[in-house]
Amino acid sequence: MDFSSRTGRRLGTAGSMLGLVAMGGVLAWAPPAAAEPGESVAPELKSFYQQEPAWKPCGEEDVFGDLECARITVPMDYANPRGEKIRVAISRRKATDEENRRGILLLNPGGPGGDGLDLPADLGDQKIGEVYDLIGFDPRGVGQSTNVNCSAVDFEDFNLTSRPTDAQLHDYTEFARQSEVGCDRTAGSLRPHITTANTARDMDVIRGVLGEEKTNYLGFSYGTYLGAVYGSLFPGQLDRSVLDSSIHPDMVWRDQFLAASRAFTENVDRFAEWAADNDDRLGLGEDPEAVRALIEDLAEKLNEEPVGELDRTVFDDYVGDFARWQGQWDLFAETLAKLRDGVPLDEDDEEPDAEAQADAEDAAEAAAKVATRSRDQLNNGTTTAVLCEADWPTDLNVYYRDMREYRDKHPYGWGVAVVAPWPCTFRSYTPPEKPVELKRDGYPTGVVVQGEYDPQTAYEGGPAMAKRLRDSLVIVEDDGGHAYYGGEGYECVTEQIDDYLIDGILPGSTTSCPGIPRPDLDAGDTAADSDEPLADQVQDMLDEQEEASPVG
Repeated sequence: MDFSSRTGRRLGTAGSMLGLVAMGGVLAWAPPAAAEPGESVAPELKSFYQQEPAWKPCGEEDVFGDLECARITVPMDYANPRGEKIRVAISRRKATDEENRRGILLLNPGGPGGDGLDLPADLGDQKIGEVYDLIGFDPRGVGQSTNVNCSAVDFEDFNLTSRPTDAQLHDYTEFARQSEVGCDRTAGSLRPHITTANTARDMDVIRGVLGEEKTNYLGFSYGTYLGAVYGSLFPGQLDRSVLDSSIHPDMVWRDQFLAASRAFTENVDRFAEWAADNDDRLGLGEDPEAVRALIEDLAEKLNEEPVGELDRTVFDDYVGDFARWQGQWDLFAETLAKLRDGVPLDEDDEEPDAEAQADAEDAAEAAAKVATRSRDQLNNGTTTAVLCEADWPTDLNVYYRDMREYRDKHPYGWGVAVVAPWPCTFRSYTPPEKPVELKRDGYPTGVVVQGEYDPQTAYEGGPAMAKRLRDSLVIVEDDGGHAYYGGEGYECVTEQIDDYLIDGILPGSTTSCPGIPRPDLDAGDTAADSDEPLADQVQDMLDEQEEASPVG
């Protein structure tokens, strides 16, 4: 799951310090010996901090541009720095204004499990690239860093529907159980050490290797939690920090998923209100209840008779994912209208003509493009390892109770899939330490950015994180996007963050920025006015979102 990328990556987050490790025996966890007075690094870690990276071009110019890359060595287990070691890949884009350079800006795109080696290239045209060396990295477990790999379980072997019957709840359980068995079989001794806290420790080694007394930080989605953990562990080494689209500090991890699925429903509700307000143009329903009823009628019909790849599960995924993008609600409305006109919803309805059926097939293809794009981003060995750093309920009745509720009330987007049992439910090891207690004690006030209707990191996470850290909060109003800095249409956010990161000027304690505007149906340039097939319009939109977003 990634709580990352502006348009639709997926989710994750957690980390800490104290506990027990079980791996061929039980070992007491202890931190490295304290540093000597006046020194910031424990003696047994000095050799890691004193490495000299061998920089070279990253390659693949269309991905990395002119970035230079290196790999550094870090302990697999920071409690045993003389034990096994792993590698972490890092990248750099040097500040273009050397005279006004103010240090390094460490970047993370989210995840957990998002590779960030190319992020300095994606953000290189922003003003921050003038005064900061932009530093990217692939966190431990992914990309060009040492990987943790799990045996995959075939989705096709399980009936993972968006609205499972009571008898089908067990499919989710078995999928999670077998996923954990596969990961336990192939992830080796590295897996318990793939944690947010250890990634934060790796970040401090990166700082030291680059010869910097302090680091600055910009993290998106899960990267907000990672940044908060880094600041809690290394307050003396953190200067300015921006947490864009924040995880809730008290919802690590399952509660974060529950909030996400509720937020998808909230977006469907606000789309329904907009569609009802524009019923004279759209014809989807004269009130929000009628629009929601149409969506439910379509879901039921597609469960009985799918159109191409579009069955009810794919449709529910599509509805949740598309309803968040208020700037594209005309495309969403056109899809629903074409499906309605091409799919008989009642036995008494006349069979649609050939043109209506063709339009419905076009709409079904468009919906499948969006939903498939979402599902393709759900699995990652590192993602599961990080999510399992926090405890999950072991009583299956807790999951089944929530699944019954969410299949009825919140089936859209991630819906039931993220409230179902997770591999962490059957976790085969005891994490080495508990999640870090988040606090800001010793580093400057930072900035949290949060979208009002972001379903990946639900809105309440932003105010909660800002309160916990006593940071400034920037709210992106009436917007279901995610990861805002540098994004097209979010210039207000970018300007406020540039002011802060470059000149040290904080926004107000709480300020707001406008989100992407809703479609102007009177402008004469909507999906219904286009001669282009709807599936092609949706693909164009996805391509534009990918290009407009510097994250993902």
